[in-house]
Amino acid sequence: MILVISLEDESSAKADAVDAPFRGVLAATFGPVAEALSAAGHALPAPTASDRSAWTAASASALVTRAEADRTTPWPQPLASAAARVHRDGDRSTWEQTAFARQHRLSRAVIAAAISLDDAWIDEVVDGVQLLCEQSSWCWPAHDDTFERHGSVLATVTDPYLDLGAGEVVGQLAWIDHVLGDQLDVRAPGIRSRIRHEARTRIFTPFLARRDWHWLGLDGDVRNWNPWIHGNVLVAALRLLDDPAEVDVRTEILSLVVEGLDRYVSVLPADGAIDEGYAYWWNGACRALEALDALSFATVGALDAREIGALRETVAFPHRSHLGGEWYLNLADGQARVSADQPWQALHRAALQIGDADAAAHAAAHRDVDPSEAAGLGRLVRALTDTAWVSASAAVSPLPRDVWLPSTQVLLAREQAGSAAGLTLAIKGGHNGEHHNHNDVGSFVVASDGVPVIIDAGRPTYTKATFGPGRYDIWTMQSSWHNVPEIAGTAQSAGTSSAAADATAMLTDAVSALSLDIAGAYPIERLRSWRRTATLDRGASAIRIDDAWDVDGAVSIRMLVAGDVVLIAGGALITPIAGASPLIVSWPDDISVQLAVRELDDPMLSDVWGTRLTRIELDASARRSVTVGVERDTATPGERASLRRVKR
Repeated sequence: MILVISLEDESSAKADAVDAPFRGVLAATFGPVAEALSAAGHALPAPTASDRSAWTAASASALVTRAEADRTTPWPQPLASAAARVHRDGDRSTWEQTAFARQHRLSRAVIAAAISLDDAWIDEVVDGVQLLCEQSSWCWPAHDDTFERHGSVLATVTDPYLDLGAGEVVGQLAWIDHVLGDQLDVRAPGIRSRIRHEARTRIFTPFLARRDWHWLGLDGDVRNWNPWIHGNVLVAALRLLDDPAEVDVRTEILSLVVEGLDRYVSVLPADGAIDEGYAYWWNGACRALEALDALSFATVGALDAREIGALRETVAFPHRSHLGGEWYLNLADGQARVSADQPWQALHRAALQIGDADAAAHAAAHRDVDPSEAAGLGRLVRALTDTAWVSASAAVSPLPRDVWLPSTQVLLAREQAGSAAGLTLAIKGGHNGEHHNHNDVGSFVVASDGVPVIIDAGRPTYTKATFGPGRYDIWTMQSSWHNVPEIAGTAQSAGTSSAAADATAMLTDAVSALSLDIAGAYPIERLRSWRRTATLDRGASAIRIDDAWDVDGAVSIRMLVAGDVVLIAGGALITPIAGASPLIVSWPDDISVQLAVRELDDPMLSDVWGTRLTRIELDASARRSVTVGVERDTATPGERASLRRVKR
């Protein structure tokens, strides 16, 4: 059965998103088929290790080599003192990175065991499982509410918190049980019972007992935590609730999972855009697609959500955000160059199911990337055993000429479809209350040959302050370090009311542009308007940023640049990173300019951009309008030395 849902149905679901109980398009279908759920041993969509034809063919030599190296070292041990640092100095990474390392080692051992069925690898898996079961908490300390509820800086084991970390662990254990259950019974009788005990105590009971989890989105504000956690709870319930006496509990949990996924699907915009950007698509919309794929498998196709418009469109979001090569348009807390070890097989599978050839090609363009344990064990298992993915031929990313996403007011335009060569322009409107928000209404990005040159920095390493009241004390979150004006010494403010207005996109063969009024993003009463129009002129191979405003006071037009910046008459010569073609940025001769250098010592930033960024500050206080132009530098070294003006 294929579930067909009109856009009108989706809009109706959105209007009711704050009601509880919530019953959307998925729940309406799940109810009648709940009794048809597959038994636990056949509920997950991957072969077990007993299927030797599948696992002896798995190609994972690099991963097994890493697993072999693991056995010469002690297992990583997350420490209580590291967990307490979240409350002492805000550090969350020390504990998290150790916990991640433990889980990654376990995933590597699982794959080595599934391929070889060697008892030594089964023992390694048992050791890792036991360590996880003995770990006081699966919740990441930065997420735990134990301090607010109990005054404790360490986890309260009698009141476990269900967060992303807890979901990831129970999902990992469920996949281990699925892949190696028979082997564990022989080698370590009782370990599977321990897995089920811990899953009930830490996941199933809290999930049912507490319905105040913020990530449920009961108020209609649904973000990536929702499908990420629900997807892991789904996998765990399908596999680990295998006692006939628990059939009602299994059905209740799965019904609540479907309700939760419904809330997420109901607020996905019709264009499939994610306001958190490309980097968070993988742990938001992609998680929803994977969960629905698992539900479809567990119901033998009775629950099939492929025709939901927003889900069909969101499969295209990754390639619509692609600048070229390893670079993507980054919004909010995302990075412009994220790790290549994303679960490409999940995108590929969803694209094939939906029939999006461009999305499938974008995924297949990464077919040569080795599957990674960092994405999670379930994703790793699917990548190694999904026959359509394993046999996929290499492809070329589609690089569409124009992308316009009205829900987030994001425009991306390049000189020609299918090629990253030349100039690419991206600009966003939106508002400053988006998920993982940065104050960036009206900010733009310019790429040369697919490499960002006028950039969005992204975000530094997360600490406790990142999501606290001091978030906008962090420089990367401030509009002062985005490509927007500073007006009368005032930066943009946070919140949904700080928004763009009158956004109008124009897409033609010759020109692609977005025009919008960004005055509403500034808490300045005397600011009557600020019209920004960003244009890619294909005929001229140039970009223009036209600003016109009605306000009294100082005005600074700002651009954040990655690469070397040399001031020349009437502009600047920029030599980008990563070998991209140099650009000339130009502005009126009567404008004074200053450069502010920002040294980067956080690897979340320096691994992307290098050791420094430069902010160009144009003093336009004496004017009411300014045009900034961007062109490729075509001058010879001799011509450049005598360059006095850039044509516009």
